[in-house]
Amino acid sequence: MTARTSRGDRWDVASKLAAAAARDTGHTRIPYPILLRELEVLRSEQLNRSLLRLTLGGPGLAGFRSHCADEHVKLIFPDDDGVLRLPEQDDDMLRWPRPFPVTREYTVRRFDPDAGELDLDFVLHDGGLASEWVRTVEPGTRIHAAGPPGAIFVPDGYDFRLLAGDLTALPAIARILERLPADARGVAVVEVADDGEQLELTAPAGVEVRWVHRGPGVAPGASDALANAVAQVRPPSGARVYAWVGGEATSIKPIRRFLRDELGLGADDQDVTGYWKRGIANFDEDHGAR
Repeated sequence: MTARTSRGDRWDVASKLAAAAARDTGHTRIPYPILLRELEVLRSEQLNRSLLRLTLGGPGLAGFRSHCADEHVKLIFPDDDGVLRLPEQDDDMLRWPRPFPVTREYTVRRFDPDAGELDLDFVLHDGGLASEWVRTVEPGTRIHAAGPPGAIFVPDGYDFRLLAGDLTALPAIARILERLPADARGVAVVEVADDGEQLELTAPAGVEVRWVHRGPGVAPGASDALANAVAQVRPPSGARVYAWVGGEATSIKPIRRFLRDELGLGADDQDVTGYWKRGIANFDEDHGAR
């Protein structure tokens, strides 16, 4: 099954994006038509010890939408018995079978419409369904993807950006940093195991990247290092602040409280998402398991 053109752009995404960009502050949720695509694995690249980039393409990528810094797609895998159950296209939406198929969601790290390429970054860990798949997948392999279902547009009127997350959030943080205005100011805090999980990031000169190491023997999601580091961030007095946070659902709860109680951020001045949860294989708060 390949993507098809929607019947007119009744979603009027362009107008919604223009209206969102005209705002000074306050993010806007922009819905996209949701299509099912059959994509082809083009190549893979090991980024560091724990991150592997998969580049997808093929005819099914035609018409792919990517307008904002933080977007995701849902990859669909066969059930335990090997049966692949796909959703049905219903105009510009999908009707999913029940029980829900085996899926995993991944940040759009890069989309190049001219080259016809989509990059997704995978965190490698033992026992992960998608992690084990991506380690050995060969070019030419087909994989079905749904989405993106939309994105959050953040206007440029903020004085300070606070980005925070663990390794699963690093692809999104990297893309957000790359797309910030050249004069943006702020701090990005990323928790990793050690310097072997760090990456070279492209960020405006006014945005500081702070790497936080959990230390040897500390499992992902079992540390308060990220929350403690975020609590040390002090935006300039009177600055209009926007915060983006992603990571293990329980460990980022203190950050939610910090944004509310210490920085006084409203709901449309922050985007905080539990990407995964310890002990739950297919956790889905918003963006879902990695």
